[in-house]
Amino acid sequence: MATALALRSLYRARPSLRSPPVELPWAPRRGHRLSPADDELYQRTHISLLQREAAQAMYIDSYNSRGFMINGNRVLGPCALLPHSVVQWNVGSHQDITEESFSLFWMLEPRIEIVVVGTGDRTERLQSQVLQAMRQRGIAVEVQDTPNACATFNFLCHEGRVTGAALIPPPGGTSLKPLGQAAQ
Repeated sequence: MATALALRSLYRARPSLRSPPVELPWAPRRGHRLSPADDELYQRTHISLLQREAAQAMYIDSYNSRGFMINGNRVLGPCALLPHSVVQWNVGSHQDITEESFSLFWMLEPRIEIVVVGTGDRTERLQSQVLQAMRQRGIAVEVQDTPNACATFNFLCHEGRVTGAALIPPPGGTSLKPLGQAAQ
C-alpha cells in the first residue's frame, strides 16, 4: 500500500509522464438532419386557413343569408367555429346533421364544454341519437335558431367558456348589423 502511494505521488509530481490529450482529425457529429433524400414521402403540405390563430376569443360580427362575418373574416355558407379557428361545415340543413358532422367537436383539446347549434331561421329538432352521442362524450348541445345561436355563442365566448358553434345561415332577409353600424 505504501508503494502504491509513493508511485501515485511520483506520477503526480512528474507531468511529463502523462500522455498529451489526443486531438481527433474530425469532430464527432451530434444529431442528424433530415433531407429530402432521407424521407421517401417528403412533400410540401398545403393548408388553407379561414381564420388566423389569435389569442383573442372568437366573435360573430354579423350574419346574413349567405354566411357570417367572424372576427372580420367573411365565411360563406354553413360553418363550424372552434376556439381559435373557423372551418366550413358540410351540411345543407338541420336534417343533414349527423354524429359524423359533429365529430370534429369531440376530437379537440382542450375539450369543448358546449356546442351552440344554429339551425337557420327557426329552431329545429336534431336527431336524438346525435344528441345522445354528444351527451355521452360530455359535451352539452344548445340548439337554437341562428340569430339566437350567434348571440349565445358570443356571450359564452365573452365569459371565457370553451365553446364551439355549428351554424347554418338563416334563409331570407334576416341579418345582424355589425356593432359599429348599429350605433349609427
